[in-house]
Amino acid sequence: MRLNSIGWFATALALLSPASATGHPKIPSRPSIVPGPYNAGQAMPPSRPRDKGRYCHVKQGCHEDRDDAPHILHALQKCNNGGTAVFDKSYLIGSPLDLTFLKHIDIVITGDIAFDDSDVYYWENNSFKYAFQNQSVFWKLGGEDVHIYGDLSLEEGKSVIDGKGQAYWEEIQTNKALYRPMLFAFDGMKGATMSNLRMRNPPNWFNVVANSSDIIISNMDLRAESVNGVKIANSDGWDTYRSNRVVIQDSFINNTDDCVSFKPNSTNVVIQNLVCIGSHGISIGSIGQYKGETDIIENLHIYNISMTNASDFARIKVWPGVQTDFQTHLTGGGGSGYVRNVTYDLLHSINNDRAITITQCYGQSNQTLCNEFPANLTIEDVTMKNIYGTTSAKSDPEAGTLVCSAPDRCSNIRVENITVTVPSGEPPVYECRNMDNSLLQLTCIAETDEDRDTSQG
Repeated sequence: MRLNSIGWFATALALLSPASATGHPKIPSRPSIVPGPYNAGQAMPPSRPRDKGRYCHVKQGCHEDRDDAPHILHALQKCNNGGTAVFDKSYLIGSPLDLTFLKHIDIVITGDIAFDDSDVYYWENNSFKYAFQNQSVFWKLGGEDVHIYGDLSLEEGKSVIDGKGQAYWEEIQTNKALYRPMLFAFDGMKGATMSNLRMRNPPNWFNVVANSSDIIISNMDLRAESVNGVKIANSDGWDTYRSNRVVIQDSFINNTDDCVSFKPNSTNVVIQNLVCIGSHGISIGSIGQYKGETDIIENLHIYNISMTNASDFARIKVWPGVQTDFQTHLTGGGGSGYVRNVTYDLLHSINNDRAITITQCYGQSNQTLCNEFPANLTIEDVTMKNIYGTTSAKSDPEAGTLVCSAPDRCSNIRVENITVTVPSGEPPVYECRNMDNSLLQLTCIAETDEDRDTSQG
């Protein structure tokens, strides 16, 4: 099957937006979310039935400068352990929310939730912090047996979580050191679904799934869009971190950074049936950033993805074995670990700069230095197959790079049935180094001696 991105997404939204069947005409019933065609290796934990008629409608404040965080906290505490919390109005969150106590609860969002953008430095100082890559988040949800959903059949502006990222993107034009929160975090969650929601304009990443297991995310609509030509910063769609058994599927993402990124210790993850526009690809990494730490990426399956106008598509990015200063708040190198048992299958490339990217020199422009200090992290048992479509004219006739920093750092990397074309009509070629070229069904050329372009890492 080859993915028709626009038709598939429209059909998916029409078929999979939940119907109102709760007995409350304005409250949609929880959709049945089933991984397909692949799952993460085992069934989801059972979900306890919710108490019939037990609904907690989240109150809305009365003033424009309100903070609805206390109302949200109260409703979720009241309906925890068997109820359904309903967000059916317009909410403004002006203070951080630690919601990691959730248990056996449904959260229905048919209204809109936004985060107060009147003082970006308030959130820099008051958001929840992560040591990894200096990230932070407005709110974090954890616990067990939690189902969060909306209704995408509602008009734009409903069933939406909005980070109001414009104010942050404008501020970093003059202060690149500003810490910007992510829009949403599953943190310490076991057994959860999230579906049929819109997300808009995160100051940083859209989502992180951290320290969690048995998560299914489906039928989401993510868009980062700026005004007045302001550059959007980051905006990863989903990042997984220290998490196991995660499925992300049947969704649309228009952003400016990784569509999906597997950060350290992501295992048994399935990504399938996505439409991605303007991103940096479906990326493993970056990994190997922190010296003395071991990063494991294992058992990934990426299937049936459409990628348009991106810098990369199938991508693995590893820090070199030497300290590298890449960006403000993003430095590192020298970490150890491995990438193992990864499959990219059925990828439709539309005008992306590179169809395949493997590097162990992430963030470092000096390739000679990377060769002198090879990455401490190995890549093995990776298959990329059934990739078709086009690349952009940026590197024509090159269509990608597969470069490992030493002969013993990469093994059993296979590339099969690649029918990507370049605009010139010439046969596409790929820079290859320290690969077993007999396993690559593509035309390899020698790696360039020029400094690496690190604009995307």
